[in-house]
Amino acid sequence: MPTHYIQANTNGRLHPATDPSISPLNRGFLYGDAIYEVWRTYHGILFAWEEHWTRLRASARSLHLKLEITPDQMLREIRRTVAAYRSAVPDAGDLYIRLQVTRGAGAIGLDIALADKSDFVLLVQPCPEIPADKAAAGLRLSTAMSLRRNPVESLDPAWKTGNYLNNLMCLREARSRGADEVVILNLAGEITECAVSNIAFVRKGGFLTPPLSAGILGGITRLLLLNGIAASAGISGSEASIGPKDLPSMEECFLLSTTKDLVPVGEIDGVRFKVGPDTVTSRLKAAFAGAARAYASAHPELAA
Repeated sequence: MPTHYIQANTNGRLHPATDPSISPLNRGFLYGDAIYEVWRTYHGILFAWEEHWTRLRASARSLHLKLEITPDQMLREIRRTVAAYRSAVPDAGDLYIRLQVTRGAGAIGLDIALADKSDFVLLVQPCPEIPADKAAAGLRLSTAMSLRRNPVESLDPAWKTGNYLNNLMCLREARSRGADEVVILNLAGEITECAVSNIAFVRKGGFLTPPLSAGILGGITRLLLLNGIAASAGISGSEASIGPKDLPSMEECFLLSTTKDLVPVGEIDGVRFKVGPDTVTSRLKAAFAGAARAYASAHPELAA
């Protein structure tokens, strides 16, 4: 059971997330036949609303899943769910908002024609924070050795689906070695990403991140850094194939995610990276925080 209150909204019905809400025949539950997105708020504003909705539509198209709700309708449902959460938790700060869309329910069987119609579940909870000691020292990562990232030609990691077994099992292996997160390699032995984050490295003052073709989710934080935020801080960013053998040549490492933006990494399998206030990572993190403030000021219509 969650240690804090989580507000849910199932197809428009508001309820605590601990209450049951979907049919046992729901295909998201039975088969992972679902897609999802996570937004967070900065200064009470839904951040990167359009970018996340565009990725949700792309995931739906890839799975031949029809979205039954429009962006404006979903924005209203998010506001209703956030209002219910803030009523239950009055002093809440910035929030984590997860939307999961499934193909619906129907007779048991893999054929998607058996589904009735898509449905949705919204979840709202506090935005997670990295403990201060972890942020100061950097996370400890370990590379998965028993499993590789599922290839693009099989189940494309660019589809943000409800099927996370590959990530889950890789993370289990890294955690069994005491690591905070996992580094997942593809079949070619290249670094792809972590269980729930993209990964980047700093070398010679610029940052490098694996290309989409390596088999990764196209993260929104990663996209925004590459598309202008890094340049605004005078830092270059590019895509590059990176392997474990390249780690000793990297000066810094950081993770990128919607909920935690940039998180420094202190170590991968014994290879140490620079952390602290005088790093490229800290400059990028500050630039991202500035961009989030500017976005919040420019988009009062996305208040939540």
